[in-house]
Amino acid sequence: MTYRLFYAPDNASLIVRLTLEELQQPYETQLVDRAVGGQKHPDYLQHNPVGKIPTLLIDDEPVFETAAILLHLAERHKAMAPALADPARAAFLKWLFFVTNTLHADFRLLVYPHKHTNDAGCADLQRGAEQRMAHAFSILDDAAQEWSGSVGAPTIIDYYLVTMMRWCALYPSKDQTWFDITAYPTLHALARFIETRPAVRAAIQAEGLNETPFSLPDYANPPEGTAI
Repeated sequence: MTYRLFYAPDNASLIVRLTLEELQQPYETQLVDRAVGGQKHPDYLQHNPVGKIPTLLIDDEPVFETAAILLHLAERHKAMAPALADPARAAFLKWLFFVTNTLHADFRLLVYPHKHTNDAGCADLQRGAEQRMAHAFSILDDAAQEWSGSVGAPTIIDYYLVTMMRWCALYPSKDQTWFDITAYPTLHALARFIETRPAVRAAIQAEGLNETPFSLPDYANPPEGTAI
């Protein structure tokens, strides 16, 4: 069993890295240099024709789409998500796909509005995304017990969500005022708990993150990562 993670600092590959570390699985990494459009290079497109990060090679077979990678890893290693026969499975899946299909999708509108509208419409598109995401975080703050694992056992949703919160505090600018993690006490506590995990310490070293990358984040160093 071999894993190779195609990554860029502070991109969605961070969530996969954290999951592999939490699962204590050995893996190799290969930097995708976004500064020169590495995600669109023919060599990378052979693995991921969508041209986005991350891609995980599993025994040389590529898997892409963040939630698909996470769910596959959880099922393969029987950890970080309820088993197929577990009554908690359905609720877990609905929140996983809420995070990826609703929260993450709106975040893309926030940081890449020019890909979805003309210059005149960017500000309105971003404000709409902020409002929907703030509402989504409130919903998630109230519902965390529906996907939480046993005490001291983070789930793939936990890692996905705290990374999303990190990005909302930093991108497209630290000057944003719409997102304040302390307004969501359950999620804020989750972020602080996740920061105690050995997986996070490994990611801090590997991707140049600050010491409180989720509860009080700062930009990655090196700075190639721009989230997503």
